[in-house]
Amino acid sequence: MVLDCPDAHVLADFYRQLLGWDVKCSEPDWVLLRCPDGGTGISFQSEPGYQDPVWPERPEEQQKMLHLDLRVDDLDAAEAYAVAAGARRATCQPQDDVRVFLDPAGHPFCLFLH
Repeated sequence: MVLDCPDAHVLADFYRQLLGWDVKCSEPDWVLLRCPDGGTGISFQSEPGYQDPVWPERPEEQQKMLHLDLRVDDLDAAEAYAVAAGARRATCQPQDDVRVFLDPAGHPFCLFLH
């Protein structure tokens, strides 16, 4: 999975902090993170024409292409951690047991209770 963004290193550093994953490859416009336990990684690619997606989605505006769902044990603690790492809480919160955030490039992601 690759997330386009204005600066691959900035966004990779955010997710490195948020997830506790390791940088496995770093190039000027590309960074690959992997979970220390193995499994699927996430890559970040700098795109000069990148536009932040809009959440919630609206017709005629940049749509999100994907979003990440991250399971947590404590929503309040996970929210504080995500915000400290650089996330912004989205204005629209459609469910009580899920919290929607925007990463530094504007991609929405959700923290949810298992």
